[in-house]
Amino acid sequence: MADLKIAIIPGDGIGVEVTAAAWEISLAAAAACGVKLSATTFPWSCDHYIETGSMMPADGIETLRRYDAILLGAIGWPAKVSDDVSLHGLLLRIRKEFDLYANVRPHKLLPGVQGPLRAGNIDVLCIRENTEGEYSGAGGRVHRGTAEEVAVETSVFTRNGVERILRYGFETARKRRKLLASVTKSNAQRHSMVFWDDVTRELSTEYPDVEVRSYHVDAIAARMIMFPETLDVIVASNLFGDILSDIGAAIQGGLGFAASANIDPTGRSPSMFEPVHGSAPDIADKDAANPIAATWSAAMMFEHLGQTELATTIFEAIGRACSRGIGVGSPDSRYGTRHITSEILFEIAR
Repeated sequence: MADLKIAIIPGDGIGVEVTAAAWEISLAAAAACGVKLSATTFPWSCDHYIETGSMMPADGIETLRRYDAILLGAIGWPAKVSDDVSLHGLLLRIRKEFDLYANVRPHKLLPGVQGPLRAGNIDVLCIRENTEGEYSGAGGRVHRGTAEEVAVETSVFTRNGVERILRYGFETARKRRKLLASVTKSNAQRHSMVFWDDVTRELSTEYPDVEVRSYHVDAIAARMIMFPETLDVIVASNLFGDILSDIGAAIQGGLGFAASANIDPTGRSPSMFEPVHGSAPDIADKDAANPIAATWSAAMMFEHLGQTELATTIFEAIGRACSRGIGVGSPDSRYGTRHITSEILFEIAR
């Protein structure tokens, strides 16, 4: 029997509710598959910051290193703590210190879910560079509050960073439909994005079985809406991947279905799995949050850990529940967090 140790960080807002739901479903599926799960829950959040002055303890990274993976709910409550403090103090710190450079976001229209588009076959995987690029944090502000104030935000692209995320994209495309879309804005950003295009062309010679197409970010944004069925794997920089994956969430039915993985493909550090939707403080504690994104993220976690049967059991239960029309994430209590969780649990127990 496999024995997996998971670190759970519910975080803020609806993160607490959806993480609890995802873990309840995970335990039920694990019991059905003969997998032993154990978890430690860490109260790191904006409330923790208010109480202690930090989003996580100084030894938080070393504490997390002892686990097989991390399941994160959501971080942020701007009315309590500024987002630049909360995100950099926990989420981005974990991503960077564990070098979780591959952010993987699936956008698939589940059975029974009605998206906003007429397209019926949406199955796009966005791979976002997760540790450098536009979110590297390089820059600063001088002459604050004066007419001469200057703010500089410097994008940082390294050959190592660009090559490894593109290689991850090629390898992933090879396992799917062998179609890769590489995204830049090289007609305007003549250094970093032309560099990205150059590395894409260099690597493409190593993957002759993968068809690679280069798009400008505005063009592929339109294509995701007009012709999503023509896309399979998308690989993009930190900023572009962030934006495109929100489009992907919209066309798959909303943020309540948007799962993600922050992966260290080398396996040296625990990878982290989280829904994309954020903490949504306005609907916290109202039984209104859709737990499917968090549950789907948990399924991705088990797939990453080699527990394919467990991952498949969870994902198929989500699909069967959605096919009966319960996964819409409506604020109506009938379709609230508890109801959707119960329906997925019912499908696992069948």
